[in-house]
Amino acid sequence: MLSTVLFVPALMTVASAATYTANGVYHIPIHEEVEKGLYAFLQRAFKEAEENQADAIILDINTPGGFTSAAGQIAMLMERTDIRTIAYINKDALSAGAFLALHADEIYMAPNATMGAAAVIDQSGNAADKKAQSAWLKQMKAAAESSGRNPKYAMAMADATMHLPKYGAPKGELLTLSPSEALEVGYSQGTMATLGDVLKATKLDGREIIEVTPTFFENVARFITNPVIVPILLSIASLGLVLELYSPGFGVPGTMGVTAIGLFFFGHLVAGFAGYESLLLLVLGIALIGAEFFIPGGIIGMIGTVMVIASLLTAGEDVTHMMLSIVVAGIVAIIGMVVIMKVFGKKLSMLNRLVLKDATTTEDGYVSNVNRIDLIGRIGKTETPLRPAGVVNIQDERLDVVSEGAYVDANELVEVIKVEGSRIVVRKTKEA
Repeated sequence: MLSTVLFVPALMTVASAATYTANGVYHIPIHEEVEKGLYAFLQRAFKEAEENQADAIILDINTPGGFTSAAGQIAMLMERTDIRTIAYINKDALSAGAFLALHADEIYMAPNATMGAAAVIDQSGNAADKKAQSAWLKQMKAAAESSGRNPKYAMAMADATMHLPKYGAPKGELLTLSPSEALEVGYSQGTMATLGDVLKATKLDGREIIEVTPTFFENVARFITNPVIVPILLSIASLGLVLELYSPGFGVPGTMGVTAIGLFFFGHLVAGFAGYESLLLLVLGIALIGAEFFIPGGIIGMIGTVMVIASLLTAGEDVTHMMLSIVVAGIVAIIGMVVIMKVFGKKLSMLNRLVLKDATTTEDGYVSNVNRIDLIGRIGKTETPLRPAGVVNIQDERLDVVSEGAYVDANELVEVIKVEGSRIVVRKTKEA
């Protein structure tokens, strides 16, 4: 699996680079959610457009929004390029989509398109804290100003306290512009029904249109690197490996765990977030954890665990989100262990290799010394006083014995009443 993860990104890059020709207009889609995988795809598309000296880049926008961190990176990508950028909103450019459209040199909208509603929400769907809202509001304002547009309307898209009743956004409502409203406030250069109309309006008709679409691997990477999917993948990996510890051999749970962690690194490698150093940390960490089963002490296993966690942190783009994902995966693993042990009564089969379970019992024929059970019932004479230990002569054989507890004088008759290994217990008797 490791060789596949290393080989696929290189193959994808070579294949995509050979697809496009010099000059022309690059038509690049921004569809579905704005997230980290989309940034990786756009980074590749912009690079190819620049290398082939494209005349323009048309961003085909239809998105409900997404993650502000990814939108910020894409915006920087748009700001850095010297190529003419045109946003064509063919359906919706909401939230992060509106933010990206504002970074384009020109904006055109389809007849039924919308643009705006850019409030910041957290992963639970609730309004973000004031600090995040303030930062996003400033970014929306800067996006409008950078392209020479009135920032008042960009701020109204993100701030419900602004009052723009003329455009359906009184205080308490976020601004969402229709094509005619966007044209009126200078946020759109025109309403175009098709991409061909956009090309004519921008005097780019007759140029070669180069369609840039995500590869299969980039689509997989976009799905895997989605902040919602990452903790799910890590939870599957941790739960699968925990279940494997309670199962003999290597079976379905272990395969499930290894596959999940492999997919995690594959997606982050393709998306450009993980480097080979992350994979090296992962391999070394797993090797040290495996060595812990053969080298006692615990230190090697702890170092291996730290290295695995470090590999996950360095593979993700956002360290805070990766830490939260790892915590979630750890909680899932702990719950799984508790359920398996308490509900199903399972024990760690992996520890069977580390714990010695064989016993050399008398029942199995093992003895540490000669067990003189034949002496039980025999009579002998004490050669020394028993205080309580001493020497007894039984049929001309001198034996070390102990009394049952009482003192026994020398030259007294005693009977063997118990033999426990090398311990012979006697009791004073009058019978010869």
